[in-house]
Amino acid sequence: MVVPIPEHIARIRQKIGHDLLLVPAVSVLARDDAGRLLLVRHTESGLWGLVGGCVEIDEDPADAAVREALEETGLVVELTGMVAAVGGPQYRIRYANGDEAAVIAVVYTARVTGGSALAQGDETCEVGWFPPAELPDLALGSFARATLTHLDWLCAPQPGTPVGRL
Repeated sequence: MVVPIPEHIARIRQKIGHDLLLVPAVSVLARDDAGRLLLVRHTESGLWGLVGGCVEIDEDPADAAVREALEETGLVVELTGMVAAVGGPQYRIRYANGDEAAVIAVVYTARVTGGSALAQGDETCEVGWFPPAELPDLALGSFARATLTHLDWLCAPQPGTPVGRL
């Protein structure tokens, strides 16, 4: 399975091959009323990851976040805040085809306002809601694990204390 890439990145890849490319992206941390986090299982790796993806040329990152949530999960989200901008060596990705990317992502919190949870099939094969206590032991992709670690979501909660900075 080859994950579809935006047209502008495909044009760049024709020129640079698999070399490292800096990619702007967004992640969406949608939570339900019970505090569970919405995640998607990636078709290519089988690992759970954050909802999100590349920002298109001339696209506002907030619009990209809403678009990616709908594309990957079938759910309409309303963004409730921007909680981080993440990047660095732990956000490097090597895709199955050999492409390398250094991702800088704007991370948003959100709530679901409509739609029906349904994985879209090409990139995601499952949609799930997970309580914070299950996140540390979940089979997470490296990008999701790095982001959730950055936000203090993977530390063991103390009884009676809120989890994370979200």
